Amino acid sequence: MTLTEEEIADTRVCLHEMQVEHRDLDLVIEHLLLNPPPDQLLVRRLKKRKLQLKDRISQLERTLVPDIPA
Repeated sequence: MTLTEEEIADTRVCLHEMQVEHRDLDLVIEHLLLNPPPDQLLVRRLKKRKLQLKDRISQLERTLVPDIPA
């Protein structure tokens, strides 16, 4: 599947937004863990969201990089 220039641009914008959110979640999680007592439920939810973002970021990056035949 070939993406149009507009689809590529939209994907890159979405990818950037997700990367920023992923980085922000990292900072929030670190802050929560360093300031006892951490809310363990909140930390688990943030880590789950961060993992979901990481997976989606990987998917979007793969759509931007064309498959290279072996």
